[in-house]
Amino acid sequence: MRLETQTDVLVAGGGPAGSATATLLARAGHSVLLLEREAFPRFRIGESLMPATYWTFQRLGVLEKLRASSFVRKESVQFFTGDGRGAVPFYFTDADPHESSVTWQVDRAGFDQVLLDNAREKGVQVLQPMGVTQVLMEEGRAVGVRAQDPDGGIREIRARVVVDATGQSALLASRLGLKVDDPRLRHAAFFTRYRGGMREQGRDAGATLILHTEGEKSWFWSIPLPGDLVSIGVVGHIDHLLKGRAGHPQAVYDEELARCPALQQRLEGAAQVGPVQVLRDFSYASRRIAGDGWVLVGDAFGFLDPIYSSGVFLALKSAEFAADSIHDALAAGDVSAARLGRHGPDFIAGMEALRRLVYAYYDPRFSFARFLKAHPDARGDLVNLLIGNVYRKPCTGILEVMDARPPGYLPLRLPPPDRS
Repeated sequence: MRLETQTDVLVAGGGPAGSATATLLARAGHSVLLLEREAFPRFRIGESLMPATYWTFQRLGVLEKLRASSFVRKESVQFFTGDGRGAVPFYFTDADPHESSVTWQVDRAGFDQVLLDNAREKGVQVLQPMGVTQVLMEEGRAVGVRAQDPDGGIREIRARVVVDATGQSALLASRLGLKVDDPRLRHAAFFTRYRGGMREQGRDAGATLILHTEGEKSWFWSIPLPGDLVSIGVVGHIDHLLKGRAGHPQAVYDEELARCPALQQRLEGAAQVGPVQVLRDFSYASRRIAGDGWVLVGDAFGFLDPIYSSGVFLALKSAEFAADSIHDALAAGDVSAARLGRHGPDFIAGMEALRRLVYAYYDPRFSFARFLKAHPDARGDLVNLLIGNVYRKPCTGILEVMDARPPGYLPLRLPPPDRS
C-alpha cells in the first residue's frame, strides 16, 4: 500500500478513541490516516461498557454489528460488601426504559477490531503495525509525525491536524509534561481471566459485580465474557497492594482473593487463563486537551479509576467532541489550540461528574446504602450516572446532595490555551 505523505488528519493509535475520531472525520469528508503500532487483534483490559456508549455507536454506524456479536448483554451492576452481602442490583432500564440502557461486556480484542474495521469501511486509511515515534513541530504547531514501520524504516507524514490517541502511553502529554496524576486515586490493579465458575441467570447474566474484600481495603471486579470466560481484577491503593509485598503478582492477587470469600465461591471449579497482569497509577488528566495543530483523545488525555467502567465511554465521547471540533477547525482554516480545543470544558464537565462519583465510592464517610435510604427518590438519578448519561441529562443536583468530596478537593479544569 502506498503511504500518503499528506493528509488532513493523522490519528496516532487505533483503539476506541482513535478509531472513532478517524471514522467521524472520514464520514465528514476529510482525508484521514490512522497509524497503529500493534497488529490486531490484541489484548486490552477494560471490557465492561457503560450504556451511554450507545449514542456514539449509533453515530459510528456499528450498532447492528454489536447486536449481532457474541458479546454478553449487560443490564445492571451489583455491589457487594466485604462480608459478602449483595445490594439490590442497579438495573439501567429502571431509570431509562430505552434500548440504549442495555449494553455489552466485550472482549476488547474483538471489540477494538470491530471499531477499526468500521473505520476502514468508512474511508479511513489504516496502517498497522506502524508506530508514531514523534510528533513534528514547527514554530510550536504540530505539522505531522515521524513513524516507524515493522522493518525499522522511518517515514515522515504531514498533516493539518494530529490526533494523539496513543492510550496511556500518552505520547504528546508525556513529551509536553501535561499529565497530572490524581493524588487521591493512586491505585493499582491486578487482573486475569478464568474459564468456568458461577454465572448468573436471566436479567443478571451479564451484570458487572463489584465485590469488596474483608476490611474493604480493595475491591474485585467480575465481568462475564463470551466463551464462558470471566474477567477478574482487584483494585486497591498502591500503599496496600504494592508496599511491603515482595511477591510475584500472582501471590499478591491470591492474597487479596483469599480476603474475598464471595468471589472465591463464584470461582469454584473455574480455571485461571493467563498470568496475572498489573496496572498502576492510572487516574490522571492532562493540563491541556489541544494545542496548535494537535488534539488529545481518550486515555491520551486522561483516565479515571475503573470502578464504574467509564474508560471506553469517556474515550468514545472525547472522540466525538474532538471530531466535531476538528471538522469545524478545518472548515474554518483555523487549527489553533482555541479552535481545536473548544470542546474541552464540555467534555471535562462530564468527566468531572464521574470523577466525583468515584470519590464517593472511596470516601469512608459516604455510604450509597445510607444515601439512598435518606434520599430514595435519588435512585433514578444515581442509575443515570451509572449509565453514563452525564452529557444527556442534568446530574449536578444529585452530586451536590451526595457531597462526597474529600478535603482539599479540586475540580478538573482546563486553563486558557497556551499561545506561547
